[in-house]
Amino acid sequence: MKIAYLDCMSGISGDMTLGALVDTGIPLEEIQAGIDSLGLPSCRLVAEDVTKNGMRATKVSVEHEPEHAHRHLHHITGMIAGSSLTSSQQDLAVRIFTRLGEAEAKVHGTTIEKVHFHEVGAVDSIADIVGSAIGWDLLAVDRIECSAVPTGGGSIEIAHGRVSIPAPATAELLKGIPLAPSDVQSELTTPTGAAILATLVDQFGPLPAMAIDSIGIGAGDRDLENQANILRLLVGEASETRSEDEIWILETNLDDSSGELIGHCCTRLAEAGALDVYTSSIQMKKNRPGVTLTVLCHASQIATLEQILFRETTTLGVRRWAAGRTVATREPHDVTTPWGTVAGKLARLPDGTLRFTPEYESCRAISEQHAVPLAQVYQQAQENYGASTADG
Repeated sequence: MKIAYLDCMSGISGDMTLGALVDTGIPLEEIQAGIDSLGLPSCRLVAEDVTKNGMRATKVSVEHEPEHAHRHLHHITGMIAGSSLTSSQQDLAVRIFTRLGEAEAKVHGTTIEKVHFHEVGAVDSIADIVGSAIGWDLLAVDRIECSAVPTGGGSIEIAHGRVSIPAPATAELLKGIPLAPSDVQSELTTPTGAAILATLVDQFGPLPAMAIDSIGIGAGDRDLENQANILRLLVGEASETRSEDEIWILETNLDDSSGELIGHCCTRLAEAGALDVYTSSIQMKKNRPGVTLTVLCHASQIATLEQILFRETTTLGVRRWAAGRTVATREPHDVTTPWGTVAGKLARLPDGTLRFTPEYESCRAISEQHAVPLAQVYQQAQENYGASTADG
């Protein structure tokens, strides 16, 4: 499986994405041909090698005639529909712009049809997004993954005045996406870059197991003092040992929460959709016995579950990190016993072996109804499954 990984150490923008794609070997001429078909005034892409804090990168700039047009979404989608882009390129470009429109509409309390694109409706932004859509289509990867994303700090001036970083639309687009801390007092992730991530990325987390074939490095405009302002794009084949799924682990140590509070918190976490919740006994400072409360979840659940941890326990901090896991495929399966039907799950292990596991609640109901020991119900369900497999 061909895979791409975005290393957003210094954030992401449209021009950084375009530069990284071109640096992997995507022909600039093919991207330019698609841009030409949009009917933009004298819009030309220029690629050059630059150095950012000692790191070589490709900088793609958009040269065009001055204009003062402010476009709505239907103006841009109309340009895309009338272009020579392939159907898949048009679809991707429209999806990115639509995500942007939805974010802008939410921020300004209006509808997507009435959203007035300002900075994003300019020629250079249109070229960045459409060019990136063309580039990703030509890259033809099966899966796109990405690191946690830094936004930067400070404030910037936009069409609606001065705002804090991340800009309102950027923050809206980054909902559910893990963010990375950064001391840089500058905008690292733009609305365009955030929209590209929100539309394309399949999963966020650490670098997956892969054999790298090519690396593209795209440069941003600014020169940062303590780090290279670049976006790395790693492209290659996923390794066979790669996990099929990646999750996040949230963890906190508690030595001043009662058992009642911890138990209640575990219930709330499970109700909120955590994949798993468990506690471990530990010894903390001043010889205090304590508990480590651990939560497994998907990236999109981090903010909700951390809020529960802070609200329902005495914790002052939560650790988190990404982890890979291999998940066996499973499906519901019923087994007939002398006392009735037992519901369960049939899992297919990595070596192809099938394993049946009875559901506790189903076994408990039969045990209580027929006054049969619970262990006997489990054993009979397993034996009957084995017999049905042998007969089949």
